[in-house]
Amino acid sequence: MTDDAAADRTAETSARRPRSRAVRIVRRGGFVALAAGLAALMGFVVWALNPMRAEAKPLAALEQDSSIAVTRSDAGVVLIPKQGATGTGFVMLPGARVEPAAYAAKLAGLADAGVVVVIPSVTLNFALFDTRSFHDLTLVADAAGATDVQRWYVGGHSLGGVRACQLVADDQSAAAGGGAPEIAGLVLLGSYCAADISGDDVPVLSLGGSRDGLSTPAKIRDARHRLPASAQLVEIPGADHASFGDYGAQPGDTTATASDADVRAEITQRILEFAAG
Repeated sequence: MTDDAAADRTAETSARRPRSRAVRIVRRGGFVALAAGLAALMGFVVWALNPMRAEAKPLAALEQDSSIAVTRSDAGVVLIPKQGATGTGFVMLPGARVEPAAYAAKLAGLADAGVVVVIPSVTLNFALFDTRSFHDLTLVADAAGATDVQRWYVGGHSLGGVRACQLVADDQSAAAGGGAPEIAGLVLLGSYCAADISGDDVPVLSLGGSRDGLSTPAKIRDARHRLPASAQLVEIPGADHASFGDYGAQPGDTTATASDADVRAEITQRILEFAAG
């Protein structure tokens, strides 16, 4: 090998070495980023699968209500009136990281009045991650033995209400295409719409709390334009964000001054009047 050829080869080898080091650094960085991403994902899944639990006392009181059959399963909670069924059903989507049973006592007044109440379990305890259709959600009632519902309403608390709005938008879109709407009305509890249903002919009832620190009265007013002009907005004095369920205090919320009994009575009365038309 000539001196010139040896020099060229040495130069080529030297040029490759920095590139090889750069490739290794990039690969190592990619592996680190992937590992960090997987760790974050696993952390989120563990956090999501540990929801805020239903308080024991309201559940125990519900179990003593002899006029309601309570079914709890992996699919969710179903409240079925033992007598006086009206043929009306209400699917209630829970708020983020709140277990379905936490809403059972607050909605028991509806079942006492003859309404079948379905509080489904949702994907990773986030209703926004649940891609089931509204019809599929009503099947939770069928599985529990409530097969005689002719008119269905949908509602949701907090992020559950955001998903309920989307279900209404999907239902109205299907109806515009020639199908029959499945949802008779929308009930928001401490929530507001991200989807614009202002042009849809669907009844809406929005129940907010005057002391809600998350879905504040101001946020609900600011999102009013996404609802039909006929929507009813009701502010419950003294209710905070967690007042719509029974799962204890929630970070970022304020402290309610209204009692659980008063909030439950208001929820029951307002929804029954709304469903009565």
